[in-house]
Amino acid sequence: MKKLIALLLTLTMMFALTACGGEKAEYANRLEEIKARGVLTVATEPYFAPNEFIDPSKEGDEKYVGADIEFAKYIADKLGVELQIVPLEFTAVLSSVAEGKYDLAISALAYKPDRAEAMNLSKGYYFDEDTEGYGMLCRAEDVDKYPDAASMKNAVIVVQAGSLQQDYVMSQIPEYKEIKYVSSMTDAFLMVQENKADLAACFIGNGRLYSDANPGVNIVNGFKFEENKEWGGTRIGMKKGEDELTAEINAIIDEVIASGVYAKWYDDYAAYAAKLGL
Repeated sequence: MKKLIALLLTLTMMFALTACGGEKAEYANRLEEIKARGVLTVATEPYFAPNEFIDPSKEGDEKYVGADIEFAKYIADKLGVELQIVPLEFTAVLSSVAEGKYDLAISALAYKPDRAEAMNLSKGYYFDEDTEGYGMLCRAEDVDKYPDAASMKNAVIVVQAGSLQQDYVMSQIPEYKEIKYVSSMTDAFLMVQENKADLAACFIGNGRLYSDANPGVNIVNGFKFEENKEWGGTRIGMKKGEDELTAEINAIIDEVIASGVYAKWYDDYAAYAAKLGL
């Protein structure tokens, strides 16, 4: 009887392990897995208004707001699942989604060749042709001090690690005194404000929102980075090889572009962030 019980226990464990091992195999791809689990996990760095930022008057997941957050909700609704926002530092957003820890990176991602090699990138869902592109934020008294790249040779420049503007600085500013790295654009702007750096490479629209709310800093006059137009458009990141999920996301992007709803979210949350003084 003891041998029989031991045999039955062994068989039970084998069946359990087989079932557990087969649980992942039943999903042909991550899109199927998301729908089966009923939750979409979205990694974001919530310090980049108006795309994603924090409303300090709210609590829990409700405090994460912005045009990208609305888009994440829209995607979850289209997939028929719940949304889970995962706030991370920007470099962790990129690495965690590339590793497959979370489903999507929705965090004002720009196209970069190395980024496209590390993960699947969607088509662009927001284009900045009508905005000012990328430039530098400085202290207000220095707005005319850095009209071109050559004038920055004695400047301390701060960039967000892993960002497109980091690439622009490295490729277009031939000489500088020092380059510093931070995890968020808010930290970069604060370093300039607190005289810990002279310039912060930034998306100009984001920099203007900050300077409007924080007297003493402004966008450098007359300087803009040269942009690669082939890299245009804000993207969504997914684990490399998840082509079914990418195709689904691209179809949803087509919808929001056609309806103009993302552009409306962007404008609405730019006004929202300005009221919060961000």
